[in-house]
Amino acid sequence: MLWSLIKILLIVAAVAALAVGAGYVMENGPSVVVSISGFKEVELGPLQAVLVVLALLAALYIAFKLVSLAIAFLRFLLGDETALSRYFDRNRERRGNRAMVDAMMALAAGEGRQAMTKAAKAEKLLDAPQVTNVITAQAAEMIGDRKVAEESYKKLLKDDQTRFVGIRGIMKQKLSEGDTDTALKLAEKAYALKPKHEEVQDTLLKLQAEHHDWTGARKTLGTKLRTGTMPRDVHRRRDAVLALSEAKDVLDAGKSIEAREAAIEANKLSPDLVPASIMAARGYIQKEKPRLATRVLRKTWESQPHPELAVAFAEIVPDEDPKARLKRFAELTKTQPDHPETKMLLAELNIAAEDFPAARRAIGDLASTDPTARSLSIMAAVERGSGAAEAVVRGWLAKAVTAPRGPQWVCDNCHNTEATWAPVCSNCGGFDTLSWKELPKSELSMPTGAEMLPLIVGQTPEAETVEAEEPAPTAEEASAAVEGDENEAEIVDATPVEPKP
Repeated sequence: MLWSLIKILLIVAAVAALAVGAGYVMENGPSVVVSISGFKEVELGPLQAVLVVLALLAALYIAFKLVSLAIAFLRFLLGDETALSRYFDRNRERRGNRAMVDAMMALAAGEGRQAMTKAAKAEKLLDAPQVTNVITAQAAEMIGDRKVAEESYKKLLKDDQTRFVGIRGIMKQKLSEGDTDTALKLAEKAYALKPKHEEVQDTLLKLQAEHHDWTGARKTLGTKLRTGTMPRDVHRRRDAVLALSEAKDVLDAGKSIEAREAAIEANKLSPDLVPASIMAARGYIQKEKPRLATRVLRKTWESQPHPELAVAFAEIVPDEDPKARLKRFAELTKTQPDHPETKMLLAELNIAAEDFPAARRAIGDLASTDPTARSLSIMAAVERGSGAAEAVVRGWLAKAVTAPRGPQWVCDNCHNTEATWAPVCSNCGGFDTLSWKELPKSELSMPTGAEMLPLIVGQTPEAETVEAEEPAPTAEEASAAVEGDENEAEIVDATPVEPKP
């Protein structure tokens, strides 16, 4: 410490002397006269004077080094066996730290190769493989050298302090390669080392869901709740999704009782989860508890009307006649009466009961305000059952062919559509990302739809006259025609029509 202070004072004195000398030269002329011991005078020009000053500074620097080495040697002679080694180690450490800083700056600047070069130099000068291996691995990933990156991460596995970093780095590499089996095992090891790490929790949860490890996923989800990385309401929703997925797997294994209980648990955790409500209601139906099934479906319908809920509601009393079913469904349709799904459901029930004026009143102006393939097909059935001309029916069906599909199970991340609900998106692998909603209109438009309409609707006047003389079709014929036209719409739209109760 004292020696460092002395060196600082000497440097300050040298700078002050240079400043005084520069001022003297400016006042007394362009040359400098140096008198050595009063015997000899040397006259130096400005450039020569500057060179002499630089030489003196270099000599002063060398003198400092020699004095430091001499002091270290003297200490060695006095019995300090590590004095010389410490002197040389300090120099190496100083150069190594400088190389480490350069490597980190190059890594932050996106210069991967330079970062690797500086890290290799720092590794030779410093005994700090933990830091240099991390820098080398990240720099190798930056330039796309996966082999070097993996080797560097594997070196980190040997040290307890850096094992988590190595496992996490290799795990991310395996994920990018698509090796989810190995990535799952590495994620489990990383989770065991640092269970509170949010990124590891999310990765492990996603991989467990993809591998249908619902029990493990629920444990991971519980850890996220305890560590504060997930809100309680989101936890309840996703725990319900996992419980429902577990119930489906149990049901596929033939264990209907366990599946029924798991579905009921999922419904209690998240009553607005449509698939959970449907499975829970069917479980109550199997247990001959129609009142509980009705209550579960009605509660979910209040939050989100859905056609599959109507299908499950119809299964409560499967053999009832259309008029009795219309009366019983009033318990469901009295909630959310202005929702499009409620209007279409009432219209379908009235069509089945052959009350076509009531069906027209039920659907209202939905076919014009919110036209979808389903609402337009319902209007075609109403017109057919009311005895309208074939051209009118064909016109509604032509519109249905080119109309949007309506709400579907759509992934919030990648906008992929699924025919049925699933806990994991089949396209992007997102967990609990499927929502019942309508795709943007731009994604549903058919560029050839307008050109197809004249081909579908167009008729000759003679054909219209002949059709006007034909008797109105019966309700059974109308329903069969609508089903056939809906099949035609499916072929054109390439997606199935929602099931009807």
